[in-house]
Amino acid sequence: MKEKLRSIFFKIWYWYISTVDKNAEVIFMNYGYSTGKEELKLGKKDEKNRYSIQLYNHTATGTDIIEKDLLEVGCGRGGGLSYINRNLLPKSVIGVDLNKKAIEFCNKFYKEANSTFLQANAQTLPFEDNSFDVVLNVESSHRYPQAELFFNEVYRVLKPGGYFLFADFRYNFEIDELKLQLKNSNLQVEKKQDITPNVVKALKFATPGREILIKKIAPKLLQNLAKQFAATVGTPTYNKFLTRKFLYVCYVLKK
Repeated sequence: MKEKLRSIFFKIWYWYISTVDKNAEVIFMNYGYSTGKEELKLGKKDEKNRYSIQLYNHTATGTDIIEKDLLEVGCGRGGGLSYINRNLLPKSVIGVDLNKKAIEFCNKFYKEANSTFLQANAQTLPFEDNSFDVVLNVESSHRYPQAELFFNEVYRVLKPGGYFLFADFRYNFEIDELKLQLKNSNLQVEKKQDITPNVVKALKFATPGREILIKKIAPKLLQNLAKQFAATVGTPTYNKFLTRKFLYVCYVLKK
């Protein structure tokens, strides 16, 4: 029951952001990544989203994506894909998300000539076989009703030798199921990391800024929900990472 309520509350918060955030205050919705020694050089535009960007950078640099055709599934409000496009120099990028408002926002806000944003279901991707060099999925698959269908779709749309760059969390008792789903997709694991400690560090560092932003954009009625969504220090979501009830993993897989 608690998880169903949590899911409903998170959907409400996502809807709220998509509806009221006209000034692009929130373009990332991931928990973040930190080593404790932040060496990634960022411009003023990106610095406020440092920890979320670092998660994208850590995941997307799992292979060389220069001049590659890249698909991000679950692109949300597009901040991560825009960062990758501007800094890691793929040939083309396509972002897909199930949320219509998120895609409308992306198409309005991002104007890079080689980027495209489409509404699509991760479990039935609207692309031909062998279409992409790289598929990226960051903190999105835990919301999919049947993640195994998504992993099968990743295998289908990847070119032979293509890479799947994946980062997400699960309850600790769901990790074995995730491993089996990835194995059954026929994707080959080249690298696997438990980055839960890095996520906890990022949440600690990001909490002050996220709490300021929450007070700025959210009415009092929704502020506790927003803190839960952002996993600020002291919330049940944060504590699940701290106690390793939630485990966050990062994979590099190859077709």
